[in-house]
Formats: sequence, C-alpha cells, structure tokens
Amino acid sequence: MNKPYEPPVQSVAGQIFDSLVVLVLVYASLLAPLLFKATAEPPKAGDKAVPTWESLNQTPAMVEQWEKLGVKVEAAAPMITNRFDYTIEPISLLLTIAVIVGYFMFVLRVSETEYRDVIRERFDASEGG
Repeated sequence: MNKPYEPPVQSVAGQIFDSLVVLVLVYASLLAPLLFKATAEPPKAGDKAVPTWESLNQTPAMVEQWEKLGVKVEAAAPMITNRFDYTIEPISLLLTIAVIVGYFMFVLRVSETEYRDVIRERFDASEGG
C-alpha cells in the first residue's frame, strides 16, 4: 500500500520570495508603459492660446473637483488633452498569448507528477478498500 500523498511544504523564506517576485512583476508591468511612452514634443509658446476650463470642455462640477485637488487650468490641460492610445498591436497580442500559453504548459508539465500522485492516492485507495 502506498503512503498517502503529502504535498511539499514551502518555507517562510520561499513564501516571502514568491510574494516579492509577484510584487515586483506587478509593479514593473504597471510602470513599463509609463517608462516606454514616447515623449511628445513640448508645445511652442506661440502655438496655443492659454487654456481655459471652457476651452477644455470642463463643467462647473469638474472645475470644482480640479480646484479641490489644487490643480490649475494650465497644469490640467495636458492631463485632459493627452489621451491614452488603446490600439491593439497584433504582434504584442500574439506575444502575450504565447507567453501565457507557454507558462500554462510549463506549470502543467512541472506539476504532472504531483497530479498523478494525488489521483493515484484518491482513486486507487477507493478501489482497493
């Protein structure tokens, strides 16, 4: 008779290391778009008129919120006018899918023996007993 399957126990140091790795990956994935964003050319002095809340299509309620935040119209103008680009690039999408599928395959291959041990323990014991 086989002894019951006992999953491996991860040490506290391993858990802390895993948590830090996940934290760094999340931080890097959120920071990367900001670091790799193409910088726009600064506007020339004579190109634009001085922005107003009305020219930025801000309602009185919006203006009130901006003022509560302590943001002046000149500082808010770039935040309002510079929009994010949400276009999907096919190469990046395919690369992301490949990485996710590759990671999934890796996890399945690495843990295959543990899955087999658990299934053998659960089902072979019920057939014999």
